[in-house]
Amino acid sequence: MNSTAVNSKAPRPLKNHTSFRQTLRHSLTMAYRGLLKIKRTPEQLFDVTIQPIIFTLMFTYIFGGAISGDVLSYLPVIIPGILVQTVISTSIVTGVQLREDMEKGVFDRFKSLPIARIAPLAGALLADTVRYTIATVLTFAMGYLMGYRPEGGLGYVALAALLVIVCSWSISWIFAFFGVIARTASSVQGISMIVLFPLTFLSNAFVPVETMPKWLGWFANVNPISNLVTAVRELVNTGTAGGDLVSSLVGAAVIVAVFAPITVRAYMRRT
Repeated sequence: MNSTAVNSKAPRPLKNHTSFRQTLRHSLTMAYRGLLKIKRTPEQLFDVTIQPIIFTLMFTYIFGGAISGDVLSYLPVIIPGILVQTVISTSIVTGVQLREDMEKGVFDRFKSLPIARIAPLAGALLADTVRYTIATVLTFAMGYLMGYRPEGGLGYVALAALLVIVCSWSISWIFAFFGVIARTASSVQGISMIVLFPLTFLSNAFVPVETMPKWLGWFANVNPISNLVTAVRELVNTGTAGGDLVSSLVGAAVIVAVFAPITVRAYMRRT
């Protein structure tokens, strides 16, 4: 028997990895699982349904007269700020729910399934974009009911909404990292609030930077949240895309480039 015949009958090596297409399909399946969880426990949406309404009403009627003279004049300032603050705060849930699933052993059960190991993590991040979309739509809708009419037009409003969703998704990688390395879900929420609370409130989201002390104004000007808020205001109020839009997108890309690899690496070690 010649060597050619022997080689043709030799067993082919088995693939020990899933293809990109399979990984994507598995991730979408896990995302659908996340949406089913929301359907079965709709109270999970309280933060993206009740919070935009309460915050918009509260901040507008408390600060509107003092900052802009009246409510209608304050709406172009506060609606973009509330939008950014609400949607980014929602991204904390990604890390909290991820930690809860890991504590309950859900991810251990996933390991016995013929799916890509990264699929549960990627699916959770994809599913949460639905939460960001709901919060975005409700914030704009609440502003419209209160008399807000964006001068930029519907197209720029949609672009601003997409910008906020993309940036919030990128930030969710940070909280996903906290969810993987933390010991409890409550610690994830505590750490995330310590990080996010100063960034959102010490920005130009609610008041003009000019009214702040110089040292605080300096921090607000370099705060990336201020860049995002300014970018949203320019889009919806004037229909323009300036340097803050570019800065926000670059910042989102940097966050994903840094935190996605370390989150995936930490997740693979834990699972």
